Amino acid sequence: MNAAELRGKSEKELRDELLALRREQFNLRMQKGVNPDAVRNDQISRVRRSIARVKTILNESRGSDSRGPKTDEKES
Repeated sequence: MNAAELRGKSEKELRDELLALRREQFNLRMQKGVNPDAVRNDQISRVRRSIARVKTILNESRGSDSRGPKTDEKES
């Protein structure tokens, strides 16, 4: 799924997608532990990148207000 498709989804749909991807990542890790030859490394990389993509879109949708510079710290 690409970023343009993800941007069209609601926050709940993105959270559901993130949960599904984390479950898939967990299952791939367990399969790799049992039988390392059964899981291709590109599958794990693909899921990891998809998780990062969803988290990025979630953070973008929440706005950058909470990530601005802190104003209550004094400069030394």
